[in-house]
Amino acid sequence: MTKKTDNLIDTYYRIAPERFHYVKFVLEGYDNLTVLSSISGKKGIIRLKCVREALPELINLLADLAPDIKKHSL
Repeated sequence: MTKKTDNLIDTYYRIAPERFHYVKFVLEGYDNLTVLSSISGKKGIIRLKCVREALPELINLLADLAPDIKKHSL
């Protein structure tokens, strides 16, 4: 079986590390919107993989979540 991956986009974000499970919980409520991966748990770097067509919805959702998940210090 061949998978078509030309339409998938990886985006990377830095969040407050302690908010990872919150982000995971929220994203699980949006079936098939994105796949969440932790790149660096200590630094709060995550990767979100989604299809190109879902990117605007994902960005809008993250913008709404930003006050609750943003990292306050570098």
